[in-house]
Amino acid sequence: MELTERTHLATATKPAATKPTATKPTATAPHAPTRATGTKDADGMAVASFILGLLGLLVLNVFLGPIAIALASVALWRGTARRGRAFLGLGLGIADLLVLVAFMQFDSTVSWNF
Repeated sequence: MELTERTHLATATKPAATKPTATKPTATAPHAPTRATGTKDADGMAVASFILGLLGLLVLNVFLGPIAIALASVALWRGTARRGRAFLGLGLGIADLLVLVAFMQFDSTVSWNF
């Protein structure tokens, strides 16, 4: 019995002879983003819109305000899990533009400074 078990184990561990096959290289399409990747991207956009909206209140609000609005809108459209942060980014982006308009009226210029 031992001899047959050893023979059986010895033959079971030997790799089977495989016949080489010619495979044609196939072009693989780039993978579409999965739902988890899309949500992570949307969450990142929500956080970025919030940060850019805050930063835009101090400097470069003519550029950072619209970028914060666009990022927040796309994050909300993609269904971010951080909806509150996206809404804050949207509000801060709008506030950036309102601050710019207020200072433009006050200084009669396109930019403002302290």
